[in-house]
Amino acid sequence: MENEKTFKKWYYMPFLFAIVLAGGIYLGNLLHVPFIQERSFFSANTNQFNKFSDVLTYIQQEYVDTVDRNQLVNVSIEKMLQSLDPHSAYIPAEDLKSANEPLEGNFEGIGVEFHLQNDTIMVVSAISGGPSESVGIKAGDRIVMVDDTVVAGVNISNSEVMQKLRGPGGTKVKVKILRRSVSQLLDFTITRGKIPIYSLDASFMVNDSTGYFKISRFAATTYDEFMQASIAMKKKGMKQLIIDFRGNPGGYLDAATKLADEFLGNKKTVVYTEGKARPRTNYEATGVGEFENAKVVILIDEGSASASEIVAGALQDWDRATIVGRRSFGKGLVQEQTVLPDGSALRLTIARYYTPTGRSIQKPYKDGYDEYNNELNSRFDHNELLTADSIHFPDSLKFKTPGGKFVYGGGGIMPDVFVPIDTTGRNNEFLIEVINKSVISEFAFDYVDVNRARMKSYKSFTDFKNNFQVDKIVFDSFIKAALAKDVKKNDKEISETEAYLKNQIKAFIGRQVFKNEGFYPILLGVDKTFLKAIEVINAKPGS
Repeated sequence: MENEKTFKKWYYMPFLFAIVLAGGIYLGNLLHVPFIQERSFFSANTNQFNKFSDVLTYIQQEYVDTVDRNQLVNVSIEKMLQSLDPHSAYIPAEDLKSANEPLEGNFEGIGVEFHLQNDTIMVVSAISGGPSESVGIKAGDRIVMVDDTVVAGVNISNSEVMQKLRGPGGTKVKVKILRRSVSQLLDFTITRGKIPIYSLDASFMVNDSTGYFKISRFAATTYDEFMQASIAMKKKGMKQLIIDFRGNPGGYLDAATKLADEFLGNKKTVVYTEGKARPRTNYEATGVGEFENAKVVILIDEGSASASEIVAGALQDWDRATIVGRRSFGKGLVQEQTVLPDGSALRLTIARYYTPTGRSIQKPYKDGYDEYNNELNSRFDHNELLTADSIHFPDSLKFKTPGGKFVYGGGGIMPDVFVPIDTTGRNNEFLIEVINKSVISEFAFDYVDVNRARMKSYKSFTDFKNNFQVDKIVFDSFIKAALAKDVKKNDKEISETEAYLKNQIKAFIGRQVFKNEGFYPILLGVDKTFLKAIEVINAKPGS
């Protein structure tokens, strides 16, 4: 009998535990002590419900730590736009002005080109006609104080320098300058003004009939800069053109269409755009172009994007230019900028670009933002930058020009003449360190700073190009400068890249003295893509 009672007691124990557990949960809910608290915060059944705004308010009021609502809004908008496509973007108010400056073609400041060297602001040049030049600041000057604040030897950054020297036109800034051969600091008061930003980096005659133009971006002033330079070069006998868009990230559509207009006949389509809410819009050439009959070669690479692809694509589609280089970036989405009441801006993609034959310039972005940004690395991994044979597009992306040439869509502009990337020094550790540590540009600055009298003896760039040599004395001084920056010496690697280094040194010294007009003609002398362009433009028809 006792055993039977014990058995019955244990038999009912699981049921008793279940009842106690259920009761505990019920009682806990009544006492409002659950593991995750729930609140009826949102008014989902009312007309006032706004999920985004209500979530922000909920976070701001209830989050365990204090949060910045504006920062949350900015991050949310950034991520939301990023999820649409890689080029829709949000620009905070404090960044909008600097984001627009390169495209507007000017900024407000003191007008100096500078670089940081030995933790000091070195003046490379005072911009011609700018505020600094007018008060007597010269190339080689060291800015050591700005408005009574020491700026030398304090690990100042490029962005901090610009914050101190830029400002609204008409405002004043005081600087103290250290000048070689002058014992005391020099005081200057500079009135800030508008400083031009040029997008035509260089233009010069390659030979008696060929002009070269390096366009770094498509800004509001690009067309005028190009036309002014081209008129001067036509007077020198220019009959054919090489236009270099390598590394050009694009810019204003209007600047691109106006430039292309000079090479195309009346009513020929330059580009057209189309989007869900934007019907097809054609951009056509007008009137008579200045260079409709001139022979043209355009240089592109994986850094050429957007507006530069529009011009290259238009001239390729109409059989007006030979494209030389490597496949361009593939940015064919049109952004429209809307400024918000707080001064920030949205750049929202509203359409796609299409070349005259109907090619979409935009490369795929279905695999997400990170994969899109890493696509250029993938090209290198797949040998696309080394051989054209590694690039394959389906026949559905093949288009035919009026002249019978086949061109391809699918992302970017495919060149007519492929030139592999220059792999000089790719595995040369000495050269890699020299480049990474900016040894060449810093050596060039110091060399010119010490030898200004000698540099002034060259009456023109042609005189400098023909007579200045990076001899053994100069090259040995460069090697010493590299070793002083902890570049590991390797005689074999130095020997392998000596010719390349000497060309670079001469080009950077030329830039210090003659600006970009003294830089590109020397640098291009060993540039394989440029040399191929010369070969192409000088080739006789049918050869």
